[in-house]
Amino acid sequence: MAGTLYLVATPIGNLEDLTYRAARVLKEAGLIACEDTRQTRKLLDHYGIRTPATSYHEHNEAERAALLLAKLQEGTSVALVSDAGTPLVSDPGYRLVTLAVAQGIRVEPVPGASALLAALTASGMPTDAFHFAGFLPAKPGPRRKVLDSLKDEAATLVFYEAPHRILESLEDVESILGPRPAVVAREITKLHEEFLRGTPAQLLNTLQARGAIKGEITLLVGKATAPAADDTPLDQAVEELVRAGMTRMEAIKCVARRRGLPKRAVYKEARTFDPTKA
Repeated sequence: MAGTLYLVATPIGNLEDLTYRAARVLKEAGLIACEDTRQTRKLLDHYGIRTPATSYHEHNEAERAALLLAKLQEGTSVALVSDAGTPLVSDPGYRLVTLAVAQGIRVEPVPGASALLAALTASGMPTDAFHFAGFLPAKPGPRRKVLDSLKDEAATLVFYEAPHRILESLEDVESILGPRPAVVAREITKLHEEFLRGTPAQLLNTLQARGAIKGEITLLVGKATAPAADDTPLDQAVEELVRAGMTRMEAIKCVARRRGLPKRAVYKEARTFDPTKA
């Protein structure tokens, strides 16, 4: 009889957030697959859990998934954990889960902590609809392209972000999405937990004044509202986006999408732009 693949949520900072069920599953499993065995060992030692652990991360996922699948097929139950929070949410695990499902192996979630939901529920922003986009791209061009694609999303936007990139991301959010309500949730469940609220520009000023920025960050941005009519000439609208850092073709596509126009129509106008008359 095949084993069960358990997807076990672990604390995102406060070790008391491990559920009774999660502790039991981790003790009873035959093997724990960890994103980082050193990080998970701190949790296991805290609860006196002696189950063997093996690494399973983005760099060995293809090879290790096959080995873990073999263990499951032999009858060993495997508990999959990430460094913190719920597995597969911006963390490795998808490959193993799809392999297990394809082979008819039981996959059982053991829910618990999630930075995404913790930040959303305490943010004060609408929770009836939200769009989680994981980590924003590290490079400016792709990051702006992602933000522009979400410009008209009628839902609260939620991102994970690294502390050394949060200032750049807030600049791009302000530039592309405008002065919407936003929240920076930092160090959730930890000693220095805080929620900063304001427009992206206000949050940027607050964080710039601090100097060093540390901790795990979840960024939330308010949903799109009905846009005001934009009567900016097409060629000028394209040029403004180019000046903001987009390539000309990205800008043309963006303006076409915003105005509901064929791309070729915007391209035709953009070809004739004279910056001396702007």
